[in-house]
Amino acid sequence: MRYMLLIASDDKTAAPLPKAEMEARFQAHARFQQELQAKGKMVVGERLRPDADASRVRLKAGQPQVTDGPFAETKEALGGFYLIECETKQEAIEWAKKIPLGDGSFVEVRPIWPM
Repeated sequence: MRYMLLIASDDKTAAPLPKAEMEARFQAHARFQQELQAKGKMVVGERLRPDADASRVRLKAGQPQVTDGPFAETKEALGGFYLIECETKQEAIEWAKKIPLGDGSFVEVRPIWPM
């Protein structure tokens, strides 16, 4: 079964990371991706641009409504994701525990509906 590991943080209150710390985080994610690939679990993973670059499409009164970011009503912003293949949800959670995170960040583990 496929699982989406959604990485989010509170970008509105988090202080920007120093360059060296940001580079160390990128390297940690690269090692995590290599481990996923070596175990045959990796489907895809990507870093997302900030919510200021995003748009949302909602249906309001039967009509699509587009709102450009940043989104004031949202506390957390998605920063990236991994789509992985696992036998069980518990296995996906164990992989999620290995994702390099900063303070105030979290990973949401979501099973994907089979098609």
